[in-house]
Amino acid sequence: MKTNLFFIILLGLVGFAQPAAASNAPNDTLYIHLRDYGLYKTKDRDAVKYINKALEDIKGDQPKVLLFSPGEYHFYPNECTKKTYFESNTTDINPKACAFLFENVNNLVIDGRGATLVFHDQMQPFTFDSCRNIVLKNLRIDWEQPLIAQAKIMKVTDHYIDLSFNAKEANFRIENDKLYFPEGDKLNEWYGAMEFDQEGRYIVPQTGDNGCLGSNWREYKAVATMPGILRLYNEFARKPKKGNFLVMRYANRAHSGVFITDSKNITVQNLFLFHATGLGILAQFSEDLTFDQYRAIPNLARNHYFGGGDDGLQISNCKGLVKVTQCEFAGLMDDPINVHGTSVQVQEIMPENKVKFRFMHHQSSGMVWGRKGDRVSFIENERMNSIGSGEVVAFQPLSKDVFVLTFSQPVPKTLQVGDALENLTWSPDVEITNSQFKNCRARGLLVSTPGKVVVENNTFESSGSAILIAGDANGWFESGAVKDVTIRNNTFGELCNTSPYQFCEAIISVYPIIPKLDEETPCFHRNIKIENNRFHPFDYPVLFARSVDGITFNNNEVFRSYTFEPYHQRPYTFTFEFCKHVQIRNNQFSDDLLGKNILLKKTDESELDSDISGTFRIEKL
Repeated sequence: MKTNLFFIILLGLVGFAQPAAASNAPNDTLYIHLRDYGLYKTKDRDAVKYINKALEDIKGDQPKVLLFSPGEYHFYPNECTKKTYFESNTTDINPKACAFLFENVNNLVIDGRGATLVFHDQMQPFTFDSCRNIVLKNLRIDWEQPLIAQAKIMKVTDHYIDLSFNAKEANFRIENDKLYFPEGDKLNEWYGAMEFDQEGRYIVPQTGDNGCLGSNWREYKAVATMPGILRLYNEFARKPKKGNFLVMRYANRAHSGVFITDSKNITVQNLFLFHATGLGILAQFSEDLTFDQYRAIPNLARNHYFGGGDDGLQISNCKGLVKVTQCEFAGLMDDPINVHGTSVQVQEIMPENKVKFRFMHHQSSGMVWGRKGDRVSFIENERMNSIGSGEVVAFQPLSKDVFVLTFSQPVPKTLQVGDALENLTWSPDVEITNSQFKNCRARGLLVSTPGKVVVENNTFESSGSAILIAGDANGWFESGAVKDVTIRNNTFGELCNTSPYQFCEAIISVYPIIPKLDEETPCFHRNIKIENNRFHPFDYPVLFARSVDGITFNNNEVFRSYTFEPYHQRPYTFTFEFCKHVQIRNNQFSDDLLGKNILLKKTDESELDSDISGTFRIEKL
C-alpha cells in the first residue's frame, strides 16, 4: 500500500511539473506559458506573432493564467491586430494597432513575472474589450524610442540656447529652420515643452502652460551644431536654467497604454508604465475596476523626466466601484487621474420620444453613449441644472459624432436645442487611497461623478491644483455634479499649484463651468468634506469653491512654506462664490500664513459657519 501510494503521488507531481500550452481539465486552471509558443527575449524578433498564437487558446470561461518568463520582449506594429476604437479623450486616428487584444475573454490572469515589454512606434499594448474577471500584473511597459523628446539644457545666452539629446532616443530633423521628430513614417513638428528641475525632477514653478520659453518661443531658428546637439536661436522671453531638462512634445495622442472598454471586474496590479503614446490607462463604459500599485512614472534607469503618458489614469463613463490604491504618478504631460462622464448636446427634439444628440469634443466621439435601461439627466445649458430624468430605450448612431436616443417617456417640455444630457447610470463610486501624486503637468486629481468619492491618505505634489472638481456641458463636456465627496488625511505639499493652469484657483479648486451663474442658479455641486488634511502652501489660495451647497473645511493643518515665491492672482486663503452651507472649524493655521482672509462672492455671510472670524478677514463681493 505504501509503495503504491508513493508512486501515485510521484506521478501527480511529475504531471503537474510538465509545461503544457493547454490543460483540458474543465475545472482546473489553464496555465499558458508564452515560451511554449516560441516567445523568447530578443530585440530582433517581433513578439506579436507569438502572442497572437497564444491568444487563440484563451477561450471559454475556464480560469486561465497567461505567463511570461522574466526578460525583455519587443513589439512592433506591423503584425498587430488592427481595430477601430473610439477612445475617450483620445485623437481619432484609426485603426488602432493592438499588441495584446483580448475580446470576450473571461477569468484570465496575465502575470508578467517582472518582464519588460518594449514597444516601437504608435501601438496600444493592452486592449480589453468586453472582458470579465481579468487581472493584469507584474509587468513593465516602455518604448525603445519614446514618442516624446527629452533634452538637457547645456547653455543659455541672450540669443540662443543649446540642447543635448540622447541620440539613441531622439532622432530629430530640421526643416525650414524648425524642429521635427519622426512618428512612424511621418514627421511631426515640435509643439510644446515643459522644463523640469534637474535635481528635484519637478516642473519649474510659474511655467506650466504659460510656457517655459516664453510667449515668443515659436520664433526660434534651429541649427544642429554637432551630433546630438541642437542650438535654438531666439531671444526667448523666458530663459530656462542651464542643467535642467526640456521635455518636448510632438506626437499624437492616438493610443492608450492599457485600454479597457465594455468590461467588468478588471484589476491592474504592480504595473510600471514608463511611457505611452496617449493616456496611460483608459477605462470607458466599464464596471468595477481596481488599480493597485500601478505606477505611471519616469524610467529613472534611463534618466527620463517624463512619465507614463498624458493622463496616468482616465476613467470615462464607468460605473460600480473604481478603486485606486498604492499607486504613483510622476512626470505626466496631463492629469494623473481624471474621473468623469461625457455630456452630449441636444441637436434636435424629434417625434416619438426621440432626441438627436452630438458629441461636442473632438477627442470624445464615436462611443456607444447610451444603452437600453440607462438613466439620464436632462441638463439646462445656461444654469447647468437638471430639468428632469429619463430612461433610454434605444441608441442609434448616425455618424461618429451624431446619434439618436429613444426614451421610454416624453422628454421634459422645457428641453431645448443646446441643452445637454448626462448619463447617470455610468457614474462610478471612487476610492483613491495611499497614493502619490508627484509633479506632473496640470492638476493632480480631477473628479466629476455623482457617485460616492473618498480621497484618503494620499500625498499631492502636483504643479497645478492638487484636486479639481469641475463639471460642464459647455467646454470640455466632462460631466458629473458631485454629491458626496470626502477628502481626508491627505498631505498637500509645497509643490502644489506652483504653476498656472486652467481652473487652478487654489490647492483644492471646485470650478464648474456655468454660463449663467447668479442668485437664482441652483448650486451645481453638493456635500464636499475636507477634513484632517495637512496643507503646506507657499502662496495664498488654499480652497476655492464655486456653486456648492454644503462644503466643510474642518480639522485641517495649514502651515506656510517659504520654498517658492508667491505668484497667484488670487490673494485669498478661501474663496466661496455662490455657495451655501459653508463651514470652517477646528483648523490649525500658522501665524505667518499668507492672506488669512475669506472672500465671499455672492455668498451671504449667514451661510458661513466659522470659528476664525476673529483672525481671518472677511471680504464681500
